[in-house]
Amino acid sequence: MTVEHVIADPVIASVAARAAITTPGVVRLEPGLRGLVTSWTRAARQRWQGLDPAPADGVRVRTTGGRVTVEIDLVTAADDQVAAVGRAVQRAVRRSVAEQTGLVVDAVSVSVMDIEPATR
Repeated sequence: MTVEHVIADPVIASVAARAAITTPGVVRLEPGLRGLVTSWTRAARQRWQGLDPAPADGVRVRTTGGRVTVEIDLVTAADDQVAAVGRAVQRAVRRSVAEQTGLVVDAVSVSVMDIEPATR
């Protein structure tokens, strides 16, 4: 008899959010309109279940048939190269999710919603 462990999407989203926000060049996670709706729904569901909502604004996770995809909306700093920051976020999210959940992420999509001006 085998026991299958299921990790909920909000848990994966929280792990991915932490990995993304700690990546150099990421100023903050910022959900687009679709992300806001998803975030509100997730938070309401978690509160209804008596749980504190996991911090995962700007992150959406889909698991289908054992495949995990992550979408991240973020803001970068003007001092950093956007493409390099995006690639670093993809690597960090894949690594962190694998280390903390044992799941392999098939795809990480990064959308840059804004670029913060450099502070002088």
